[in-house]
Amino acid sequence: MISIKEEIAVPSPPERVWEVISDPSAVVSCIGGAELGASHEDGSFDGTLAIRFGGLRVKFAARVSLDLDEPEHEGRLTARGGDGQGATRFSAGATFRVVEGDTPGTSRVFCDGEIKLNGKLAKLIESGAGAVVSRMTKEFTDELVKLCAAPTGPVAASSEPVPVTSSEPFAAAPAAGGPRTAPGRPTGLFARLRAWWAGRKSRRQGAPLQGSSGSASQSGEALRQGGRR
Repeated sequence: MISIKEEIAVPSPPERVWEVISDPSAVVSCIGGAELGASHEDGSFDGTLAIRFGGLRVKFAARVSLDLDEPEHEGRLTARGGDGQGATRFSAGATFRVVEGDTPGTSRVFCDGEIKLNGKLAKLIESGAGAVVSRMTKEFTDELVKLCAAPTGPVAASSEPVPVTSSEPFAAAPAAGGPRTAPGRPTGLFARLRAWWAGRKSRRQGAPLQGSSGSASQSGEALRQGGRR
């Protein structure tokens, strides 16, 4: 059997700490290797936890129930399950309580629990449980402190307009009478199409109109004939 008895100091008020620690999804986010699964009609939910014991990594799956006493800031957690290969079964129970800390605006979290193991890996897990529990408690405390210090409300949208940027380069307009500079090579399919169309349009505008040369020749010929008459 593995016994757990921890006291965690959190520099946040009890109401905020209780808000976090009574939310299973928030608690799971504070535990490395833990995942929250589906919930059931009776209020229980599935969960998994992967733990490394020395060179062995074991993943447990469990059915978890959570009973909360909101006014007293107390709760009880029970879980039952086993490892993925069916070699080890376990049952666990724990109570937790959030109280005001020694100074205003701080809290203390008390947790007492026990885990009973049966199966091939029971001895190995129990032998390394002390170091594992200490490591996980430290990690959980660090994440809990960060989460409790985070803002509770949604992030407010900025009232400042968001500038619209384009990945296409803009060529600066040449000064009056100044030399024209070649624009940078356009990037992107639409930019290349626009550049191709602009070049085609400029070539068409600069070329002589069809038939203009012929018309000029005919006019000159008519004048010469009129002069001879």
